[in-house]
Amino acid sequence: MKEYITRKPKWISYSDLAWTEPIVAPPEDYEKDTELFSRIIIEHSKIRPKTLLHLGCGAGGNDYIFKRHFNVTGIDVSKDMLKIAKKLNLDVIYHNYDMRTLKLDECFDSVAIPDSIGYMITAEDLRSTIHAAYKHLKQGGVLLIVTHVKEEFIENNFVYTGSKKDIEITVFENNYIPDPYGTTYEATIIYLIHQKGKLEIHSDQHIIGLFSLEVWLDILREFKFDIKQIKLEHSYDRFILGDGKYPLIIFVCTKPSVKKFTNLPIFQKFLIIF
Repeated sequence: MKEYITRKPKWISYSDLAWTEPIVAPPEDYEKDTELFSRIIIEHSKIRPKTLLHLGCGAGGNDYIFKRHFNVTGIDVSKDMLKIAKKLNLDVIYHNYDMRTLKLDECFDSVAIPDSIGYMITAEDLRSTIHAAYKHLKQGGVLLIVTHVKEEFIENNFVYTGSKKDIEITVFENNYIPDPYGTTYEATIIYLIHQKGKLEIHSDQHIIGLFSLEVWLDILREFKFDIKQIKLEHSYDRFILGDGKYPLIIFVCTKPSVKKFTNLPIFQKFLIIF
């Protein structure tokens, strides 16, 4: 396996405040959605999916459920989040890599990106990540991506809460589109952390990719995936303030056999397959 150096994330949510993640989002909160993702992978795969590569695994909440169905390998750019994931999931293999440039010496029956694809803020980054997922996916296997598309996205406010012993945490998130013609939005996050009666306030800002459905489909079709779209609604309803909506799309992408590339130029076959 080749080693790659990854930079420390610039967001305190995934570094200095990574420890708050299992408090405001404990593993059981991931069960409903992750069981759905697992069922979709199993039902759409043309091979028996025994192994799963999870890109952008964070603190391992999804993996806590995924491992019921698969032998899981998790990838994340944040060492601090991976420390938490390793303690939660002793039976999962974790690596500290950037998913855009990932190169492991193995392929998997399935690949999942249920949370983190939004950190790809350019079409080039998005294409690189999907290419990396493709290279690590066996023929007949499923790449599952959960995302939002520009046509359906609206600005929302969210609130998350959690407590543990003498710690109480409230997290506010505001989504804002600075440029309606651009391909990103801003997620501003405010942390209110009470510990032993003392209050700490932290803020963090994340730039998140926001691509049209056409862009998504164009990139996925470059790799000749068999693509299905499934709507995921109401997943975040309990966190949204007011009457907002946060619809998501699940792209279910089955990797075809080599014969589907017979009409491609030789150099394109080489790029896609390898």
